[in-house]
Amino acid sequence: MKRIVIIICVNLLPYIGWADTIKLFSPDKKTKVEIHCNKEIYYSIYHLDREILDNSKIGLVGFRESLNGDSLDFLTRKNDINEQIDSPFYRFASYKVSYNELQLTFKQNYLLQFRVYNGGGVAYRFVLNRNRNAIVKNEIAEFNFDNDYKVYAAHTTGKNDPFATSFQNTYQVSEISRMDTSLIFLPVVVDIEDEWKVTITESDLEDYPGMFLKLTESKKGFNGVYAPYPAKVDCYPWRKQEYVTKREPYIAKVNKKQRLPWRIITISEKDTEMPVNNMVYALASPNRIGDYSWAKPGKSAWEWWNDWGIHSVDFMAGINMDTYKYYIDFASKYGLEYVILDEGWYDGKKGNLFQVIPELDLQELVSYAKDRNIGVILWAVFNVLDSQLDEACKYYSEMGIKGFKVDFLDRDDQEAVKMVYRIAETTAKYKLILDLHGIYKPTGLNRTYPHIMNFEGVFGLEEMKWSTPEVNMPEYNVTFPFIRLMAGPVDYTPGAMRNASKKDFQPIYSNPLSQGTRCHQLATYVVFDSPLTMLCDAPTYYEKEQEFTNFLASIPVIPDETKILQGQLGEFIVTAKRFDTDWYIGGLSNWNERELNLDLSFLENDVEYQAVIYNDGINSNKQASDYVVERREVNANTKLKLHCASGGGVVIKLSQK
Repeated sequence: MKRIVIIICVNLLPYIGWADTIKLFSPDKKTKVEIHCNKEIYYSIYHLDREILDNSKIGLVGFRESLNGDSLDFLTRKNDINEQIDSPFYRFASYKVSYNELQLTFKQNYLLQFRVYNGGGVAYRFVLNRNRNAIVKNEIAEFNFDNDYKVYAAHTTGKNDPFATSFQNTYQVSEISRMDTSLIFLPVVVDIEDEWKVTITESDLEDYPGMFLKLTESKKGFNGVYAPYPAKVDCYPWRKQEYVTKREPYIAKVNKKQRLPWRIITISEKDTEMPVNNMVYALASPNRIGDYSWAKPGKSAWEWWNDWGIHSVDFMAGINMDTYKYYIDFASKYGLEYVILDEGWYDGKKGNLFQVIPELDLQELVSYAKDRNIGVILWAVFNVLDSQLDEACKYYSEMGIKGFKVDFLDRDDQEAVKMVYRIAETTAKYKLILDLHGIYKPTGLNRTYPHIMNFEGVFGLEEMKWSTPEVNMPEYNVTFPFIRLMAGPVDYTPGAMRNASKKDFQPIYSNPLSQGTRCHQLATYVVFDSPLTMLCDAPTYYEKEQEFTNFLASIPVIPDETKILQGQLGEFIVTAKRFDTDWYIGGLSNWNERELNLDLSFLENDVEYQAVIYNDGINSNKQASDYVVERREVNANTKLKLHCASGGGVVIKLSQK
């Protein structure tokens, strides 16, 4: 991986007194941070001379000593730093960032780093450079706003323990002062008077708890909150999933030399800037595994969402050899890369990955799949895999398994985060890809370990198996791309072939429906970033519509570049992704019908393209599975006018002639 750093100017200055304001600008001078150090440390953020965050306190609280601003010793500045970042399996093949950096060194052997990026991004973190290990009782992170702005926030679902959560929820949209008082998980977005959007999240989370937010007493901002360190754990009998039963009165045990996570604040002047903001990836630690050419992205046939729901066959469908061979044959026929064996292939109550159920012969299945150029991925509970980590990875890698889908972490305390890193490191050692389900939002780990394809941390399609009609999935699908995709890719698991209008939707566990149209489902394969994505429905339904299935299966997953052509948070989004010389455009709408007027001027000049357009059919407001296919020639001068039905969508493939 190439990493180019150009430092134009480095200044080392003694600190001359707390009354002076320490200022740091972005290279383009649009964004500014002001830092004040006295007994405590405060910072403010300005963008185009408008205050974004006001007098927000930061600090570390330990048992023996705390970080005091008046112990500041000296400052180091680095200006005009430019990085070219190669980003495998990401929304861009590579991209550039430019920033200025300020480092504050304290007499207690702490460092505080600030960076201000072109494009409206600010990040800071603490770096420990001490003589001994320490305990962090709390980290102070305030985000104070000057007014009672509208917020898009997803709250923890842990009722008895707020830190025990799946990190899956829809967004509450309200003024800050009227928000639910339960903890919020990141990212969170604040709407600055329907103009700019401020997003708060984090990056490079390692050996430290993740950050939640809660309302400040003033109800104009948020405080950072962190899961206390686990003192005791137990396991649920069903899956042997580990959970915390007792916590310590501190959040972390830190090493004498340790970098804490980056706290990120982005300012987006347009909604369309949000899904392609790259700060989380840029601030993460670079590749630690070296060669990753063995890690293959792609699509997978998947059985859990459709409840092993194939029919019109001469065998009993379920977790057995005949069923999985059927899924493998289906994957092979349509050029998919993988089949996932989800929960049930091993005895979950025993918590032992080597106790495969008697109905399955894994070695035979792997050989059957290999003969058809299909890889097999195994599901496992996080702590179950962790308890047998090296042994299981070695054994299944040698068998020919291609990766693990790991599930039910459902926490982000320090020990949980360390478990994720152990699994990442060991699976890389044995050349096994990872799909991290049941996990907190991404914090750039896919840069550090490029074999990690996906993270859940999203209210995905699986929720439709049990959600009531009041859940508004089309609206969520045009909300989270502006918020959650900032953090990284999603394991959303799309592809429903049974589609329901707003009035017809109901939860059906074994024969689940999606909300919105067939083309809405199709467009998620373009709009959502997912290097490993699923065809979630039963092969039986895909086989009935082979033209549609061939098109869906052919959509690539790793673009060379991504553009957001149009969009408004919570309303609609139109995304264009380039794959070599081809482009795919995906458009999603909420429950509102709308006209999309697409300008294709981003295409290469003087080149003719063949367009294949999948669009909502004339009857799709009533029959959500209705769609039409159109083929036509277009170029950079073409203007397309397309209609999205209620909960609708559109997909366009553009191929050079």
